[in-house]
Amino acid sequence: MFVFRIDSRSGVPPYLQLVQQVRQGVLLGFLRNGDRLPLIREVAESVAINPNTVAKAYRQLEQEGLVTGRPGQGTFVNETAAATISPATYTSLQRGLEAWMGRARAAGLDEQAISALFTSALNQAKNENIA
Repeated sequence: MFVFRIDSRSGVPPYLQLVQQVRQGVLLGFLRNGDRLPLIREVAESVAINPNTVAKAYRQLEQEGLVTGRPGQGTFVNETAAATISPATYTSLQRGLEAWMGRARAAGLDEQAISALFTSALNQAKNENIA
């Protein structure tokens, strides 16, 4: 079952964190067509937030077409056109990023500087049509 996490120090509203986690789960292949998301009550209890916050996230995901709510059954992931990556590719890329972050930390960068550097490189790659 898919497990949500909330980072209260991130500055990102909890409902958006839930939305982002589902988007990433679908993109990375952790969530597939037909998978049921945890019930609103289950999410609210597990991450200690208001059930209305979870419902807001699920409504936004429905509006985006990523999920469909079925009364009395739950909320299910829709078939999406987003390409997912294989587990082997995911693992390889994650290890590469972890190694890169280790080098960045060893160079003295904190989390904020690492994030800024990554975002800058991603934006540059977009501008050069690499990403």
